[in-house]
Amino acid sequence: MLYAVLTTTDSEEIAERITRTLLEKRLAACIQRTKVTSSYWWKGKIEESKEVLLIIKTSSEKYPELEREIKKIHNYTVPEIVALELKEIQEDYENWLLETLSQK
Repeated sequence: MLYAVLTTTDSEEIAERITRTLLEKRLAACIQRTKVTSSYWWKGKIEESKEVLLIIKTSSEKYPELEREIKKIHNYTVPEIVALELKEIQEDYENWLLETLSQK
């Protein structure tokens, strides 16, 4: 099973460290980063933050270690780490993901 894992951080440096670590350890095949504005409840108040959203493509087999690595690096007390199952994937892209994730 393949996942798109989402996480956000308010630090470009942390986003880069997460990206590099996950790719170097072959826990992700591809990671996209984009700037977003997040609105959320925190400690009884509505907050708004400028953040970097990471969209991380991985497999269910690699997810547990990927989550551990993100939590080790992340600067948030409660980091968002959400895995979305990829149900429909263009075949060539799916093959590339699987091949890339299987390499050492």
